[in-house]
Formats: sequence, structure tokens, C-alpha cells
Amino acid sequence: MKREDPAEARANTTGYVLKIKKIGNSVGVLLPKEMLARLHLQEGDVLHVIEQTERSVKLSPYDPRHAKAMEIARRSFRDYADTYKTLAK
Repeated sequence: MKREDPAEARANTTGYVLKIKKIGNSVGVLLPKEMLARLHLQEGDVLHVIEQTERSVKLSPYDPRHAKAMEIARRSFRDYADTYKTLAK
């Protein structure tokens, strides 16, 4: 029985199986062209990586306007935490 090698990206019922590979002095994963096409991504695009619970990550296209808006919101929540707590009641 031949053992499956996850060296190549393969689609499965919940997504893709990707193998971490050495790329120069770093390591990374290669995204399949079908996935890139569906997500409207291309070489040179920047992704925002968010670490989530249970050893998972979320990748999304990086939007500098969204990043700036989130920084403003975080600063507001930090500076006016008591006000937001009172309003939430």
C-alpha cells in the first residue's frame, strides 16, 4: 500500500493539505493556483495572518485602511474602556 505524501497540495473535503517547505533561508507554504484564483490573490500580494485558538491561523488579504481603522478602534477601546463598559450595560 502506497503511503500518501503531502508534498504536493491536494484538495480535501475541508480545504487543502499543504507541506511546509524550505524556501531559501526560510520556510513557507505554496498556495495552489486554484486557491489563488478563487481568492483573487496573485504573486506580490500581502496577507494578514491572525493567530487563533487551537493552533490555527486565519489568512486574509492585507488592507492598510482596515489596519489603520482597527488601530484607531483599539486605541479608543483602551482609552475609553470605562465608558464602553457603562454603555454596554
